Amino acid sequence: MRKTPQKKPAPRRVGTKLTRLLAAAPANTPAPAARPRGPAPLSHWLLYCRTGFEKDCAEEAISHARMQRPVLAEQPKTLADSGYALVAINEQSLVYRELIFARQLIRLHQTIEALPERDRLTPILAALPPGTFSALWLEVPDTNEGKTLSSFTRRFHPLLETVLKEQGRLIDDIRLPRLHVFFPDKSTAMTGISDPCNSSPYIMGIHRQSMPPEAPSRSTLKLAEAIDVFLDKGEQKRLLRAGMTAVDLGAAPGGWTWQMVRREMRVTAVDNGPMKGAMAKHPLVEHLRQDGFRFIPRRAADWLICDMVEKPARVSELIGNWFAHGWCRHAIFNLKLPMKQRIVAVNAALNGIRSRLDMEGMNYRMSAKQLYHDREEVTVFLTRTRN
Repeated sequence: MRKTPQKKPAPRRVGTKLTRLLAAAPANTPAPAARPRGPAPLSHWLLYCRTGFEKDCAEEAISHARMQRPVLAEQPKTLADSGYALVAINEQSLVYRELIFARQLIRLHQTIEALPERDRLTPILAALPPGTFSALWLEVPDTNEGKTLSSFTRRFHPLLETVLKEQGRLIDDIRLPRLHVFFPDKSTAMTGISDPCNSSPYIMGIHRQSMPPEAPSRSTLKLAEAIDVFLDKGEQKRLLRAGMTAVDLGAAPGGWTWQMVRREMRVTAVDNGPMKGAMAKHPLVEHLRQDGFRFIPRRAADWLICDMVEKPARVSELIGNWFAHGWCRHAIFNLKLPMKQRIVAVNAALNGIRSRLDMEGMNYRMSAKQLYHDREEVTVFLTRTRN
């Protein structure tokens, strides 16, 4: 009897589920990319700041990054009195408007540590980040050494700009990032980019003001800069109108009062000291020789401005009281910084104001910045909002 050949059983498929899925996939289906392991890639940031505040600038940026995600790399060395700071972060982000001590925020691309004296153009071109840019800014630190390099950057700028335009890499489009080439010294260059929506709109992060000959003191430059930095043109037109009222605490000799008067606002100047120049007998100025911390207004004012030399905690308590009692709607004031633990002092003062206004159920917007015309101080803008 002839035996019918039996069918051999199919071989057992061995392997993981992923192996079988890949075997069943069409030949032109790409395999899934493997997830990278290890620490997240680092991003390095270049921040300009006032000379002597490099450590504060770096510590503040690192603190903001750590609040988002605790993992951070070993930080670059901070050079005292250099006018800039470098920080290295992982997947965190930095927000320029939230940084008090940073004048500018640049994502660093490459550092050239030994620029040749005869041909700086070639290595700098090779070190530029890829892409196209809306502007080319050649910058130096705001230091005495940096000033000696400014003549070089003025001569070098058109050379680099011409090449970039010929390559089609400079385009008149404000949405594109700016290209920065920073020269901390004559033999070093750092290249990077800044986001126009997350950086200062001024070269070197500096908004210089011209000293008005009629103003009684140079302190007027601080308030002029603060108005330009914290308020856009529309807000300036809407919030600083002729006929509005302001109270200037610690007004003498009248530098801040002058800024409000030149906008045809009525000012109550509170100070035991004398007003000087045109502010001494100006028809829009009422000078009251009183202590600014004890003064209580007869009626609410549109603005409170204050540049008194006092501890930040005391000034913040004063500002909180003014807003809590409804004595003003907008304010610009200075917080004088201690020699040590500056960040701690500023944060404590600002948090004190936030706690007071939150307790009152008040909607508000507050911004703080160490301005170019500030020295050992920080300027704050505070305004009540509808929602």
